[in-house]
Amino acid sequence: MLNTVRQVTDAVAAVTGEALHSAWLYGSVIWVDFQRGWSDIDLLILTASPLTEAQAERLLKLRQKLTEKEPGNTYFRACEGVIACADEYRSGDFTRLVYWGTSGERITDRCPRDTFAAFQLARYARCVAGTEDRSLFREPDRAEMVAAVKAHYEAIRQFAVQTDESLYSCGWLLDIARCLYTLRYNDIVSKMWAGLWAKELHIFPDEEPLLKALEICRHPLKYKDREDVKQWLKGLGPTVQQYADVPEQELRKAGALEAETPRND
Repeated sequence: MLNTVRQVTDAVAAVTGEALHSAWLYGSVIWVDFQRGWSDIDLLILTASPLTEAQAERLLKLRQKLTEKEPGNTYFRACEGVIACADEYRSGDFTRLVYWGTSGERITDRCPRDTFAAFQLARYARCVAGTEDRSLFREPDRAEMVAAVKAHYEAIRQFAVQTDESLYSCGWLLDIARCLYTLRYNDIVSKMWAGLWAKELHIFPDEEPLLKALEICRHPLKYKDREDVKQWLKGLGPTVQQYADVPEQELRKAGALEAETPRND
């Protein structure tokens, strides 16, 4: 996998025609929690100069081009994140950047704001190429972290009332565990470790769905085509909402939720 990351960073440098300012890994790879078929390879690649329009267009489909050269390497498509100029990243004012996501890629002049990712970059990111300049990153404060958890909680209430047969449906349960961990310790761990923590402390009244989610997270390729698992995932919405009752109470204690939150179930 790390060889794939080097290939990606080398390919970006080849497009820009100069050495990279830096490249940073964060997320599950840093926590030694990467699972093929489940996890992403989170990357922030910073260039020495602003991206030209032509360079951005070439970088847009770079993951696909690398995959075409090595069809058996699924790690290229798992790479997600941002390619941008280091000086623009520091200032927050972008000429253009390239964003690689789960559902596709785009050229934009705004860097996606993700408080959890910002926290990981500031505290845990690993520099894998170029200059290790951590002054690029600002760690979000407590208020920002609570606000991010609240926003994630509200998304769970809105979008996870019904689930589908995707393996990621059970990821909602692990997301909830991670939100609770962040509220209690003002820190971030991987979804897997958050789930194990919640299991150890018996956070949720009904632990069986959590245990099943952890098992699927550990061995996603084993479960992705099983019909019984698909049916279980499709009916997981009520359980997700039941689990969300726990962070709701903690958000109320933190003063982040004052009025009764509308329920969509």
